Amino acid sequence: MSSFVHRHIGPGPAQQNQILNYLGISSLDELVDRAMPAAIRADSEFELPPGLDEAAALERLRSLAARNNPGRAMIGLGYYGTITPAVIRRNILENPAWYTAYTPYQPEISQGRLEMLLNFQTMVADLTGLPLAGASLLDEATAVAEAVAMARRAVRAGQVVLVDSGLLPASLAVLRTRMSSLGIDVIVGGDDLATDENLSRAFCVVVQTPTADGRLQSTAELRAVADAAHGVGAQVVAAADLLALTQVTPPGEWGADIAVGSTQRFGVPLFYGGPHAGYIAVRSGAERRLPGRLVGVSTDADGAPALRLALQTREQHIRREKATSNICTAQVLLAITAAAYAIYHGPDGLREIAATIHDNTRRLAAVIDATGSAEVVHHSFFDTLLVRTPAARRVVEHARAVGVHLRLVDDTHIGISVGEDATARDLRMAAMVFSAAEPGDQRLGSLGADARISEFLTHPVFTSHHCETSMMRYLRALADRDFALDRGMIPLGSCTMKLNSAAELEPISYPGFAGLHPFVPAADAEGMRELIDELSGWLAEISGYDKVSLQPNSGAQGEFAGLLAIRRYYQARGDHQRTICLIPSSAHGTNAASAAMAGLKVVVVKACEDGSIDLEDLRAKVAANADRLAAVMITYPSTHGVFEDTISTACELVHGAGGQVYVDGANMNALVGLARPGKFGADVSHLNLHKTFAIPHGGGGPGVGPVAVRSHLAGFLPDEQYPVAGAPFGSAGVLPITYAYIAMMGTDGLREASQVALLNANYVAKRLQDAFPVLYAGHDGLVAHECIIDPRVICKQAGLSIDDIAKRLVDFGFHAPTMSFPVPGTLMIEPTESEDLRELDRFCDAMIAIRAEIDRLIAGEWPHDDNPLVNAPHTLARCTADEWTHPYSRQLAGYPAGRIAGQLGASDSEKYWPASARIDNAFGDRHLICSCPPVADYAD
Repeated sequence: MSSFVHRHIGPGPAQQNQILNYLGISSLDELVDRAMPAAIRADSEFELPPGLDEAAALERLRSLAARNNPGRAMIGLGYYGTITPAVIRRNILENPAWYTAYTPYQPEISQGRLEMLLNFQTMVADLTGLPLAGASLLDEATAVAEAVAMARRAVRAGQVVLVDSGLLPASLAVLRTRMSSLGIDVIVGGDDLATDENLSRAFCVVVQTPTADGRLQSTAELRAVADAAHGVGAQVVAAADLLALTQVTPPGEWGADIAVGSTQRFGVPLFYGGPHAGYIAVRSGAERRLPGRLVGVSTDADGAPALRLALQTREQHIRREKATSNICTAQVLLAITAAAYAIYHGPDGLREIAATIHDNTRRLAAVIDATGSAEVVHHSFFDTLLVRTPAARRVVEHARAVGVHLRLVDDTHIGISVGEDATARDLRMAAMVFSAAEPGDQRLGSLGADARISEFLTHPVFTSHHCETSMMRYLRALADRDFALDRGMIPLGSCTMKLNSAAELEPISYPGFAGLHPFVPAADAEGMRELIDELSGWLAEISGYDKVSLQPNSGAQGEFAGLLAIRRYYQARGDHQRTICLIPSSAHGTNAASAAMAGLKVVVVKACEDGSIDLEDLRAKVAANADRLAAVMITYPSTHGVFEDTISTACELVHGAGGQVYVDGANMNALVGLARPGKFGADVSHLNLHKTFAIPHGGGGPGVGPVAVRSHLAGFLPDEQYPVAGAPFGSAGVLPITYAYIAMMGTDGLREASQVALLNANYVAKRLQDAFPVLYAGHDGLVAHECIIDPRVICKQAGLSIDDIAKRLVDFGFHAPTMSFPVPGTLMIEPTESEDLRELDRFCDAMIAIRAEIDRLIAGEWPHDDNPLVNAPHTLARCTADEWTHPYSRQLAGYPAGRIAGQLGASDSEKYWPASARIDNAFGDRHLICSCPPVADYAD
C-alpha cells in the first residue's frame, strides 16, 4: 500500500484497533459487513493502478504538465492572459487558511473571507456602475444564464431571449441549454438589436461588450439598445469585460439592468478553463431575485459591525423547487483572489494595466493593417482584434510554431487577444506571422465608447495595500479571523471536510496546467487530455458507471446535468410526458432546485420516522405518476446517515414504471471501494470531487461535480450542443488534485478511507449517545459515515436553541456540525477519515462538556438570559473587558477546554478567538448593505 494512505487517513493501525475495541468490533471488514446491506456491496473490487507515493505521483503530474504547450495564449473568448501577483498566489491560493475553509454559514468564524467577498461585491458594483453585486457565480457562461433566468422572474410576458450576435459562443451554448429546459426561445439578433424584429417578443436582451470578435460598441449604441428594450418591457443583460470598464462608460450608466461576466483576468490563471469566478450586478430592488450568495453588513451582540450571508442564501432548503437558483453556484476562493488583485493594484493600477493592454493592441493593429495583405476589421476595440486574411490557417499554424496561440475564426479571419502577460517578444511574434514589422509608435483604432468619468474603487481598502508588506499583513489578518481546516476539525455532515494534502494541490500551479487556455488545439493539451481521460476512467470504475463527464463545475451543476440527460433521453424516445421527478422529503435542497432547472416537476415522497424512504408512499407516488415518471432522486447513504435496506426495492419500483434512478453522490465518501451505485441499481449520479475526492472547498468554491451515467444515457451527457459550463472540461485546473488523490491512494487506500470514515462516525456516535441521543441508526445500531444527534428535548428544557450549542462550540475551537438539516433542531456530524483519535476525542469532550453546561442551566445555576451558551461565542474583547458581570468566570467563557501554557501537547490546539460576537442576521436583512460601508460608519 502507498505510504501516502497513512498520511491521508488520520487514525493509524493502533488507533483504529483502539476504536474497534471500543465499538466491540473485530475489524474494519466486520464493521462494513454489519453496517452496510449485503445487497449493495460490490461483488468484486474495482481495478485501479497501485497507489503511488508522493514523489512518484508528483513526477507523473510533472510529466503530464510538460506535455502541454501553453505558449502565450492570445485566443480570447472570455479567457485572457493575466499575472497573479506572488503575494496573492502564496498567501491565498497556496494557503490552507483560505483554501480549506467551508462556506461561511457560521459568520462569527468567517469574518475574514466574508470581508474579502464584500470587497469583491464592492469591486464589481463599482466597475459595473450598478449598486448591488453578488458574491460570485460559477463562470461567465452560467452567469449569463442566471441573469436571463433572473430577468424571467422580473418580466413574465414574452418567451424570447434576444441575444447579441457577438455573444461569446460558450455563453450562447450554455444559455440555450438552460432555456431549452424551460421552453424559452433564444434568438440571435441582427446587426442592430434596437430595431430587431424579434424585440417585441423578448423579455430579455443580452449584449456582449466588447463582442466575441473584439468590437467595442459605442455608448450611444448600447444606450439605444437599452432604451428600445425598456420600451417593450424587456430587461437588458450586459456581459461586460470588467477590465475594459476601467476605461469606458459602465453598463449601469447606459441603461443595463444586469451586468455579468468573468473576473478571470483579475489575477486568476487560465487553468484550462476554470475555476474562475463569474460576477453578477443588478439594479436596486432586485435583491431577492439575485441568484447565488450575497454578503451583507449587520451587527453583532456587542453592536460592532459584522458580516454574514444575506437574504436568499439559504432559500434552496426552504423553497426547494421554487428556489431562484442553486446556492452551489459560487467560486469563493477565486472571487477572493480577484478582489485581492483589485486591492493590490488599486484603481490607478487597474487603469494602467487596461491602458497598457489597449495601447499594445492598437500598436499591433497598426503594423498588421499596414502590411496590405491583412486587414483589421474593427477599429473600435479594447484588447481583441479581428483580422481578415486569406492565409488565416497558415498564419495561426505559424504563430503556434513560434509559441503564440491565436484564434482561428474561419478560413479568412483570425482573432488576436492581448493580455496583461503579453511581452514585447509576444507582440513581435504576433506581428511577424503576418509579415508585419515590429510594433512601434504607430497606432490604429480606439475604444470607440465614451471614456469613463465616474470614479470606482474609492473605498480605502482599494488604496491602502499596494506595497507587499501591507498586502501580506492584510491577508494574514483576514485569515486569522477565520476558522478553516488548518485550525481544527470541521465536522459538517454531508459536506465531507477531509484532508486536502499539499502534495495533491502543488501540481495545479505547474505552468503546463495553470497557463493553458481551454481552446488551444488538442495537440497542445495532450497531457491535460490524458489526465482527463484517465481520471474519467477511474471515476467510472469507482462508481460502477459506463461514462463520466467532468464538465459540471459544482455539485449542483452535476445534478442539473444528470437530470438533463434523463430529460433528453426521454425526449429522444418521444416520451415527452415524462417530467415527474420524485424526491424524498429529506433530500438535499439542491435536488429540488436542480430538477426545476431541468424542467421537471417535483413530487415529494415522505420519509419514515427512522429517516428512510417511506416505501408505501413511494409505491403510491410511482403508481399515480407511472406514465409521467422520469426519475427518482435518492441520496445514499441517506441524508440521515444510514444505509437503507430499501434502496434496491426503490430502484426496482421506479425501473418497473419506466423511470430512471438518480443517486445523489454527496455521500459517496461512505461507498468508495465498498459499493458502486452504477452496479446496485442507479442510472446516474454526480460525484462531488470537492467532498469525496479531496478538492478543497475553498470557502464555498471551487467545486467539481462530474456526472456519471450508465450506457443508455451516455449520449446525453454535456457536449458542445448541450454544455452546462463555459469551458469544455469545466474547472479543469483543479482536476490534478483529484488525480493525485486517487493515484496516491490506490484501490486499497480508497477502500480503507471509506472504512475509516464509517469507523470514525460510529465512534463519535457511541461516545455522544449518552449526552445527546443519536437520532437514526441502521444495522446493529450502526450509522454510516455521519450521524445525527438530537438535543431538542434538553434544549427545550433549558430554553436554548440549536444555535446556542453551535456558537458555544466555537469557544471550544470547533466549527459547528451541520445544523437543523435534515431534521430541524438537530446536528449532523461527519468526522471523515482524516481526523485522528485525538481530534475526535477533543470534539466529543467539547460536546459532552456542553451537555454538562446545559445540565447546570437546567439546574438553575445560571439564568436563562445570561449563561455561557446564550452568550456564545465569546470574543477576546468580551473576555478582557474592564467589567465582567456574568455569573460564570472569564476562564469558562474563553477557555472552556482549559488554557494551554508552554508547548503544545499532542492533543492540544491553540485557542481560536472569533472575530465577532453572535451576529444579528435579521437586522442585516432589514438594513441591507452589501458593499463596503463608508469608513465613517465604523467610527465609535
